[in-house]
Amino acid sequence: MIQAKDIMTREVVTVEGSATVATAVGLMKEKGLRALIVEPRNENDPYGMVTETDIVYKVAAYGHDPKKMRVYEIMTKPCIVVNPELGIEYVSRLFANTRIRRAPVIKEKLLGIISISDILKKGDFIDKPKRLFIEDEIDAARDDARTICAQKGATSKECAAAWDIVEELQAAAAHQRVEKKEKNSLATYCDENPEAPECRIDDN
Repeated sequence: MIQAKDIMTREVVTVEGSATVATAVGLMKEKGLRALIVEPRNENDPYGMVTETDIVYKVAAYGHDPKKMRVYEIMTKPCIVVNPELGIEYVSRLFANTRIRRAPVIKEKLLGIISISDILKKGDFIDKPKRLFIEDEIDAARDDARTICAQKGATSKECAAAWDIVEELQAAAAHQRVEKKEKNSLATYCDENPEAPECRIDDN
């Protein structure tokens, strides 16, 4: 599975929260960016993010002076962050659930930034789509078995083999429920970010 660290943009442009919005806009224009990471004030302070949407919706739309208004007044902080080991399928789900388009990739320190453009341009989901849950695999295998049995006959070898696959997947799912498997990248992410929306959804 391709992970966030494999497709993220490593060169990240940051801005201080005390900088003016005009400075942020200048950086965006100069670097051709749609968002900037806002630097933390100290070691315990979280990262923030300011986007072109923030600037248009919160500054331009109300006629505020971008030379006087500060980044910290319009930024999102703390912002949603991504663990570098998180698979892109889970990153995509995180973006979908939270309606964001990009997020900083952080593990102890800022490593990069990942966006929906990175997923579209560098991800392998078109050539190698992956189902996230074994239940999805079981449903797909069951549908395949029904189709094969309808075509080949309920007593055919092909039909029996297709249902064998369903039974094997069901056994694997039961085994996973009994014995905890090694933590996957989403579980690791949720350990570090228990309040993340997709983590709460999974708990339910």
